[in-house]
Amino acid sequence: METPDRELIDRYRHGDVDALDSLIDRHQRMLFGYIVNMTGRRDGADDIFQEVWLKVIRKLDQYRDDNFGGWLVRIARNVAIDRIRRRKPELSLDQEDENGRGIARTLAADGALPSGELAARDLGVRIAAAVATLPVEQREVFVMRTQVDLSFKEIARLQGVSINTALARMQYALTKLRPLLRGDYEGLAAG
Repeated sequence: METPDRELIDRYRHGDVDALDSLIDRHQRMLFGYIVNMTGRRDGADDIFQEVWLKVIRKLDQYRDDNFGGWLVRIARNVAIDRIRRRKPELSLDQEDENGRGIARTLAADGALPSGELAARDLGVRIAAAVATLPVEQREVFVMRTQVDLSFKEIARLQGVSINTALARMQYALTKLRPLLRGDYEGLAAG
C-alpha cells in the first residue's frame, strides 16, 4: 500500500529526508509533464521543476490542502507563468522560413513516416506547437485537464475563476486547436 502524501509530508517535517525523495518520485512525471506543456519547451523545464520543489520545501509548513498534487500544480503554474511573461515569443505558426513556407504548413506536411513511433512523436510535436499558440489561461486549462487530469472544479480553484470560466477556457482552447490540427484528427478518423 502506498504511503499517503500527508504522511510523507509529516515524516519530512520531522527530519526524514527520504520522505521528500518519495514525494518527488511520486509526482515527478506529472509535474514535469505539466511544466513542459505549460511552457511549451523542454529546455528550462528542469530549472522550473527544481524551483517548484525549492518553493515547496520553503512553504511546506503552509500546506493545508488534502490534494498535494494540486498544490504542486498551483506552485508550478505560478513559476511557469512568471517565466512565460518574462520571455519573448520565439516562434509563430504564421512565421515563414527562408523558402517562404509557413511553419504551420511545415508541421502539417504530408509524407510517409518510417514507423508508427516516429509518427506519434511527430504528432506530439505538432500538438505541442499548436498548444503553445494558445493564450496562457487557455493553455493552462487544457494542460491541467489533459495532462494532469485535474477536475474542472480544481482547475477553477487554482485559476481563481468560476467553473463556467474554466469550462469556457477549455472550449475556446479546443476551438482554436481544431483548425490547427484538423488534418491530424481527420487522418485519425479515416485510419
